[in-house]
Amino acid sequence: MPTQFTDWGLTDYQEAWNKQEELLNATVAIKTQNRVNGTNSPTPNHLIFNEHPHVYTLGKSGHPENLLLDEQGLKDKQATYYKINRGGDITYHGPGQIVGYPILDLDNFFTDIHLYLRTLEEAVILTLEDYGILAGRYPGYTGVWIDPDNDKARKICAMGVRCSRWVTMHGFAFNVNVDLDYFKNIVPCGIDDKAVTSLEKELGYKLDLEEVKGKLKNHIAELFKMELI
Repeated sequence: MPTQFTDWGLTDYQEAWNKQEELLNATVAIKTQNRVNGTNSPTPNHLIFNEHPHVYTLGKSGHPENLLLDEQGLKDKQATYYKINRGGDITYHGPGQIVGYPILDLDNFFTDIHLYLRTLEEAVILTLEDYGILAGRYPGYTGVWIDPDNDKARKICAMGVRCSRWVTMHGFAFNVNVDLDYFKNIVPCGIDDKAVTSLEKELGYKLDLEEVKGKLKNHIAELFKMELI
């Protein structure tokens, strides 16, 4: 399935959110027009990678008290805070993290949001495998975990999505070289008894972010049977 790949680089969170909304709304408009007019115009698919300056985001089902900073604390950390329209609780985005925004019409792939999330998780699991790290899923939670089957379970990739008429937005945040200290200012994803980790922490050295992006992008394309353009 043809899919436009774009790397936005380091992007302000609000700007990225606005651009996602525009792409989603444009796709939904095509689908609505097709339904009303009985036409069959193709809908676009986008896979977007970017990084964000320090920012905390709270999902629709999240609890504001899971942010452990007040307004001054956010300023001191040079971080911003947004309540947003994805699922899930609170998370952190920052430099050295691959944030992926697939804006996909799942009618072009499969109309199953659980399979969609599991497929994104699988792409991250395969990328970690490329670096010799065995990862998996933690029962009852989305995302990707290392040592998910014991008390050392730690999260390396968070996920939270929105879906409107089978068009997706938001996505995943994969910790590569990210400053993990920023996670100490929140209860990540509302889970207060599990650690957060990064590829750098697990391997003991900084990664080439572009190399990791390339591996992850290829795994996503292969699993979703995308033709990246």
